[in-house]
Amino acid sequence: MESLTLFSESAKNLAAFYRDIVGIKIGLEAEMGEKGEELYELKLGKGPNLYVIDHSKVKGKNTNPDRIIFNLEVDDIKKEVARLKKAKVKQIQDTYHIEGYGWISTFEDIDGNYFQFVQIRQK
Repeated sequence: MESLTLFSESAKNLAAFYRDIVGIKIGLEAEMGEKGEELYELKLGKGPNLYVIDHSKVKGKNTNPDRIIFNLEVDDIKKEVARLKKAKVKQIQDTYHIEGYGWISTFEDIDGNYFQFVQIRQK
């Protein structure tokens, strides 16, 4: 996979949530198209990047957030979950374990999209 794109009514606000609350660094910031739509590239380490882009057809919160959920790998899930809870980010699913894989906790961003922190088991 080359990248993942989240379209938003306000890419600026959504990118700021992922930068300021979740802790993802922003790389490229650009204006695109003739209507001055904004694009933000969020750097996800060695994997594909996450792009947050304005889209004129996207309005309000996601009404079907279970359709796609993306994972963000963390080193210490307990610490990261506590940090998001302190920031009052809505937790959708408490941390749970998948045998042979690791630990997962699901949250909701400000647009209503679901994302998960994942701590892969230590080898």
